[in-house]
Amino acid sequence: MYPIIRDLLFNFDAEGVHHFSMDAFKTLNKWPYFNRILEQQFRVDHHKLQRKYFGIYFPNPVGLGAGFDKNALYLKELESLGFGFVEIGTVTPLPQDGNEKPRLFRLPKDQALINRMGFNNHGVKVIANRLRQRTTSIIVGGNIGKNKLTPNEEAWKDYEKCYTELFDCVDYFVINVSSPNTPGLRELQEKSSLQKIFGQLQNLNQGQIKPKPLLLKIAPDLTIGQVDDIIELSTEMKLSGLVATNTTINREGLLTPANDLEKMGAGGLSGRPLTKRSLEIVKYIHQQTAGKLPIIASGGIFNGQDALHQLKAGASLLQVWTGFVYEGPAIVKNICRELIN
Repeated sequence: MYPIIRDLLFNFDAEGVHHFSMDAFKTLNKWPYFNRILEQQFRVDHHKLQRKYFGIYFPNPVGLGAGFDKNALYLKELESLGFGFVEIGTVTPLPQDGNEKPRLFRLPKDQALINRMGFNNHGVKVIANRLRQRTTSIIVGGNIGKNKLTPNEEAWKDYEKCYTELFDCVDYFVINVSSPNTPGLRELQEKSSLQKIFGQLQNLNQGQIKPKPLLLKIAPDLTIGQVDDIIELSTEMKLSGLVATNTTINREGLLTPANDLEKMGAGGLSGRPLTKRSLEIVKYIHQQTAGKLPIIASGGIFNGQDALHQLKAGASLLQVWTGFVYEGPAIVKNICRELIN
């Protein structure tokens, strides 16, 4: 049934359909019976799915990656679909509109998306207030970034502002310096820049009665040397884990015609083309850290086999995003059932 609906929706603007679908879903979910039916249909509870990492209990390892629910608008709806956790954001100190539209494109032949959203969000104060009023108990990660106009040398201040405002609202933090859609952002993946950002955040964090887990999201386009630097930094800065990986700027091997890609323009590629690279990076980090550093695998996870491959490679938890778009609302249920079996 979902493939028919998906093919129909794919005739319309990708970003517009995203908001229309989730808003309609949110309206329907206000009816108690509808919410109950969704949970009965899509939630899978089983002791084999339970996980505990960086001090947090996860009912299952399948989460939703950052960028889908940027403004924490759909947490109840996503919980009813069985997600074990949701990462909101990327959140910036000040609200910003992001890049010009259109900025989200589908590549059906590749089961992929290209986006150049540019950290469009309502701003940290609005999102924090929304989180404080939520009625769901789902685990929420706060993916935080810098505003577009903030110079890189002052980026640490933006991360500090987001951390402070969201501290009592989220269960863990992910520092995003790996999006390709904010000019110069990926320069912050250099070790010296990360030391500045995490040094400030850990100083604040250690002053808390109960510090929050701090994770770093990395790009799939890093060299092995850069990955080694991040592993070393993770130990030095006592990071709680890594998210591997963000979207890629690589366009090699795609089935989508070059002319269509040129029309779409720049942006981060996500989905099936990332499956292999994400798996390689997860496996490498797991081996280099002897499995001591938790990894949230993100990139090209569409089904139970993809999930199993990531877990066997060393992933602790999983995140879907593009797979959710292509596979539909049963993706978590299908993955969880295969993990149980």
